[in-house]
This record gives sequence, structure tokens and C-alpha cells, in this order.
Amino acid sequence: MKSEYSSLQWKIYFRIALIAFCALLVVAILELALNNRAADWIVSFLQNVFNMNRETAHHLYQLIIRNNMDYLVYAAFGIFFIILARFLLMQFAKYFKEISSGLDILVQQSGEIKLSPEMAAMEKKLTAIKQTLEKRELEAVTAEQRKNDVVMYMAHDIKTPLTSVIGYLSLLHESPDIPREQKEKYIRITLEKANHLEKLVDEFFEITRYSFHTEITRSEIDLCFMLAQMTDEFFPLLSSKGKEVLLNIPEDLTIHGDAEKLARVFNNILKNAVAYSTEREIKISAALSANSVSISFTNSGVIPKEKLDAVFTKFYRLDSARSTETGGAGIGLAIAKEIVSAHGGKIFAESDGGNTTFTVELPIN
Repeated sequence: MKSEYSSLQWKIYFRIALIAFCALLVVAILELALNNRAADWIVSFLQNVFNMNRETAHHLYQLIIRNNMDYLVYAAFGIFFIILARFLLMQFAKYFKEISSGLDILVQQSGEIKLSPEMAAMEKKLTAIKQTLEKRELEAVTAEQRKNDVVMYMAHDIKTPLTSVIGYLSLLHESPDIPREQKEKYIRITLEKANHLEKLVDEFFEITRYSFHTEITRSEIDLCFMLAQMTDEFFPLLSSKGKEVLLNIPEDLTIHGDAEKLARVFNNILKNAVAYSTEREIKISAALSANSVSISFTNSGVIPKEKLDAVFTKFYRLDSARSTETGGAGIGLAIAKEIVSAHGGKIFAESDGGNTTFTVELPIN
């Protein structure tokens, strides 16, 4: 397999080979001084420059150069090698400076990362990291804006039922002798508005406790019993919406996980199905494979393909309308995804043929 940095490696090999060749060349040149021709040139040089006679110049050559030739060769080789190695290290330092500049751009989140051609693989990775950080920052800003919008809308929505509750209670307090039928009507409306207020307050609590950092406490869970119990708890909501749940869960199917948190996952998915299902039946099924258990929730209604991943984004609401009748704060599925991920599983949505299916896959162990 070709290395991502093969061009850099070849460049390093070439420079090391060049240093070795140049050092050997210096040794070869110096060794030429051992031959008579080089000796004659040095003697002539001493005679002409220092006005020496030939015998004195030759004696000086023998004493200083010829007798110490090995040391001179070694010294020259070492000095030349150090100079070339220094040059090579300076070239390597350039790459580290480029990487450091790229990291500075990542921190400052400005500018374009550019490295040498042989560092193209590193440039690609740093650019990918930069794009990921920019994407996450944008997602965080978008999520915060969604959260602010949801809180603002819900604060506005709370005011209307609260005003009605106060108004009808004031009428009952100020007119104790109103007809019984009228009184029952006011009480019924007040109760409906109070229930609606409770739902909105619950949504506020969901927002405030969204951050999920609790450790997973695993235990053996009877999946069939858990889902059947959850369906019974949903009976009042299901009956009021004219819907029913059809369970298809093997009786002996067990999983290992945090029962309380997984119950919250299934609760959020079922609540979502009840809110958006266009038909009466909602199907919950489970299947066992070699390494995992998959639990599926199917209801009528279609989610556009481009929004299938977005529904798991915090504070994302499929219905952009402000009504809380068909959608809450938009964090139920985001919480479900975090819990499932903490269990080492995955959650995804599919929508075709007029139906939408949310599937949770959990590892057996």
C-alpha cells in the first residue's frame, strides 16, 4: 500500500543520499592531496605566497599536511557533514512550521491551510478537521437559535391557556350562583387548559435537563414486558387520539442496558408516533440477529428523505408551526439518540410506502 507521505519520504531519502555523496566527494578530493601533483601545487603555493625556498616549503608541507592527512580528512568530512545535516534539518523544520501555521488557522478559524506539495495528505487532514469544526460551530449556533425560538414560542403559548384558567376561575369565584351546567362547562375548560399548561411545563423541564451525561447502569431487561407496560401507560393518550398499538415482541427476548433510560428512548419514539401518525395503528416489533436486537416503531405518515437525519437534531421540529399539539420542544429524538449511542447502539429513521419506521439497534452484550 502506497504511503500518504511517500513523496516526502523519497525527498528525505534523496537528501540523505546527497549528503553522503557530497561527504564522500570531499574525502576523495582531499585524498588527491596525497599525490605528488597536489603536493607540488601546495609547495609552489607556499613559495609564492610566503616567499619560502622550495626545501622549507616542502618540509612545512610534510610537517603540517602530509603527516596529518588522516586527521585533516576526518575534520573536513565532519565539518562538511555537520553543515549539510544542518541544512537538512532546516528543511524539515519548514514542514513543522507549516503544520504549526495550519494549527493556528484551526484555532483562529480563519484563512486557508496551505502546505508543501509533499505534505498534501497532512493538508487534506487539517482541512477536513477545519471543516468539521466549522460545521459543529454552525450546528451549535443553529441549535442555540432553535432553542431560543422554542422557548420564546412556548412562553407565548403558556400565556394563552394561563389567561383562560385565570379567567374561568375568576368567573367561578365571582359568580358562585351560576347555573350548574355553566359551572361544569367552565370547570371542564379550565381543566383542559390546565392539562395543556402541564404539558408545556413538562417541555420546559425537558429543555433544561437536555444535557445527558449520566452513566449507564446495565441490567437484564425483559423487553416484551417493558414495551407492554409502556403501551398500557400510553392508553389514555392513545384512546384520546383514537389510536392503538400492535405489539409483536418475542416473549423471551431480553437485552442488557439501563432500563430507565431505554424506557425513555421508547417513550419518546412512541410519543412522536402518536403525534404524527395519520392512521389508527402503530406497530412495535422486535427481532434478534447474531450480534444485536432491533426494535422498530412503525406508523403511517411520511417524512421527507432530506429530513430523516435532521429529526435527531436537538430542537429540530418537523412541523415548523408553533403549535405544541403536534410537536414539542424538538429534543425527544435527540435525547433518544444520545442514550442509544451511550449503549453502543444506533437509531435511524426510514420513510417509504406511506409509513415511517424508527429503528433502535442495541448490541446483545
